Amino acid sequence: MTCKSTKVAPSVDFDHSCSDSVEYLTLNFGPFETVHRWRRLPPCDEFVGARRSKHTVVAYRDAIYVFGGDNGKNMLNDLLRFDVKDCSWCRAFTTGTPPAPRYHHSAVVYGSSMFVFGGYTGDIYSNSNLKNKNDLFEYKFATGQWTEWKVDGSLPVARSAHGATVYSDKLWIFAGYDGNARLNDMWTISLQDREHACWEEIDQSGEIPPSCCNFPVAVCRDKMFVFSGQSGAKITNNLFQFEFKGHMWTRIPTEHLLRGSPPPPQRRYGHTMVAFDRHLYVFGGAADNTLPNELHCYDVDSQTWEVIQPSLDSEVCCGGANPSTDSSILEMPSGRLFHAAAVIQDAMYIFGGTVDNNVRSGEMYRFQFSCYPKCTLHEDYGRLWENRQFCDVEFILGEREERVLGHIAIVTARCQWLRKKILQARDRQRQGATGGPRDIPGGSRPSSTQPLLEVSIREAEAQPFEVLMQFLYTDKIQYPRRGHVQDVLLIMDVYKLALSFKLSRLEQLCVQYIEASVDLQNVLSVCENANKLQLDQLKEHCLNFVVKESHFNQVIMTKEFEHLSTPLIVEIVRRKQQPPPRLYSDLPVDIGTSLVQDMKAYLEGGGLEFCDIILLLDGHPRPAHKAILAARSSYFEAMFRSFMPEDGQVNISIGEMVPSKQAFESMLRYIYYGDVNMPPEDSLYLFAAPYYYGFSNNRLQAYCKQNLEMNVTVENVLQILEAADKTQALDMKKHCLHIIVHQFIKVSKLPNLRSLSQLLLLDIIESLATHISDKQCAEMGSDI
Repeated sequence: MTCKSTKVAPSVDFDHSCSDSVEYLTLNFGPFETVHRWRRLPPCDEFVGARRSKHTVVAYRDAIYVFGGDNGKNMLNDLLRFDVKDCSWCRAFTTGTPPAPRYHHSAVVYGSSMFVFGGYTGDIYSNSNLKNKNDLFEYKFATGQWTEWKVDGSLPVARSAHGATVYSDKLWIFAGYDGNARLNDMWTISLQDREHACWEEIDQSGEIPPSCCNFPVAVCRDKMFVFSGQSGAKITNNLFQFEFKGHMWTRIPTEHLLRGSPPPPQRRYGHTMVAFDRHLYVFGGAADNTLPNELHCYDVDSQTWEVIQPSLDSEVCCGGANPSTDSSILEMPSGRLFHAAAVIQDAMYIFGGTVDNNVRSGEMYRFQFSCYPKCTLHEDYGRLWENRQFCDVEFILGEREERVLGHIAIVTARCQWLRKKILQARDRQRQGATGGPRDIPGGSRPSSTQPLLEVSIREAEAQPFEVLMQFLYTDKIQYPRRGHVQDVLLIMDVYKLALSFKLSRLEQLCVQYIEASVDLQNVLSVCENANKLQLDQLKEHCLNFVVKESHFNQVIMTKEFEHLSTPLIVEIVRRKQQPPPRLYSDLPVDIGTSLVQDMKAYLEGGGLEFCDIILLLDGHPRPAHKAILAARSSYFEAMFRSFMPEDGQVNISIGEMVPSKQAFESMLRYIYYGDVNMPPEDSLYLFAAPYYYGFSNNRLQAYCKQNLEMNVTVENVLQILEAADKTQALDMKKHCLHIIVHQFIKVSKLPNLRSLSQLLLLDIIESLATHISDKQCAEMGSDI
């Protein structure tokens, strides 16, 4: 991009009837909020409502509603309203009897009402009448009426600091604190019919989170997520998901996250978590006696965490103040706990909480989300591996000579060891050392004239080699099934191959997977296999696991211990009697290169000797790789499957339009490694490319649209004018002429003004004449 700050543009929808041209591209030229920008909004004045924590926040239409909490001295039951358009505070209109003052309650929105459940009530100042509640109140936004629901039948135990959400017309309550113990039960009640509503306890199954309190819940992809919270000695930073349909809990493993990649947030309590699009956003809380203010984001689809880097203008002060003299009005919120958060449209609002020195806050902050379609690079290459289309290499493995198909382009981009093997096999094939072409299952031969390259690897068996190949295509391996020792032993064989093939990234993954999978049932099998394969690091981990005080007696009483080899038994006994000193290394762990890094290097010249297709752009050749093009584009996939040109050359266009060389290189970067950074003029050429070339989603188009709307400047306006004229993007051309006319003194000094075509220069002169004459007419009118 030509400018660092990215901004939120409206979502993009394909118009299939006009995909060959960007003439129909509708652009909106700002103003838009900067993506990932924190903005401090007006705080709540004391005459409207007190500063507070342990309150709730809900969003309804264009307003945030704050209920309850405590101000440090008293519990509250007032209802405040913040209008997000006017950025103004007021007390919400209420009638009827509100809930008693309380904190650590829950509040959700269903239909046009807010529902408040439970919480802790009483007089905290005099420490009297303190108790948990299990009452349910409804507040109607339209009338301001408070009503208590009187429900017959069994009720959830009274509680506070629990989680609550709405799904499928029901309120769901999970865990919390009953005054004596933490809970992990779940209850639900239908909110559709007040007269017949009754509470129902849910029979949960799976990996149920430990009893906990002071945690948030969020619903995303039809699942409820719970992250961390206060669980006594069991407090962790685990993320759990609950499937509403089957009432099944699952702990989401993080063992697939490489060391060196963003880890999950620290364990914490009193934090917030909200869902937006496919992401969960975790902010604040108390994390091991600290109050961090990083914003963590979890991608539900890719199951990865990242720390969001706030935009640079999050540091800008309100009202033109000087940040060096008044750090209290910086735009980013400080660390806090027991605050509350809600989402309106594409932004998160955070209010209140307890900050340093146990001070209650009355601040309101807004965070701007980004919402681009996800990158499908890993999925696209993974599908290429699964389908085995366009394979051009066959690996012959082990003593049994089992055969595994693959793609030279992917394998040579990711693994130098296999690259050498392929080059050696290709040299032998060229010298006539191999036989004729082999038949490939499913008709996936790249062409009728090209023989399949055979590569023999005696040190690899088919099953672990296939796992290794899956990693090369996707950067992932499948997590072993819990308690299945055969799965763990398979990953150990993969680890052995990773060491042989010098795949550092895969080595790290395998080690993490195996160490996370070792338990009391499989530790001896894993240890024996590690000893046999000479995998010293894993053997050390197993020995240390066995001799732990809490494990040792259980392990040596098993049948497996009786059948263990004598040298290993001796080693375990000696390890128990005299543990070796722990060795710490300051050396950084080599986590290897990622799929994106490898494919970037491959496009930039590393894969030149393996090119097997020529792309012709206005007659100029650009070597490329069929398998990569087919994996990422259904247009190329169909062409190579059915209409492969005999001369191996393909003319490039986007509909009737031939893109510029620079724009075409931007498109290749997107195809090979998912890059979306490009100058705005490239975006004009490529706006229709996602539909024309059949990419998996419209991620590229969304970035093109945003790029055009946000990044037209005086410095690049002439290049964009030329691109708009060539692509017949009439509204963009009009926008560029508008900028040129109003900034003509600056534009006239640009060197590339002289290189514009005669027709474009005439367009500029005509626009100038219209602008000047309009201005003169206005001046004449004022003189009369």
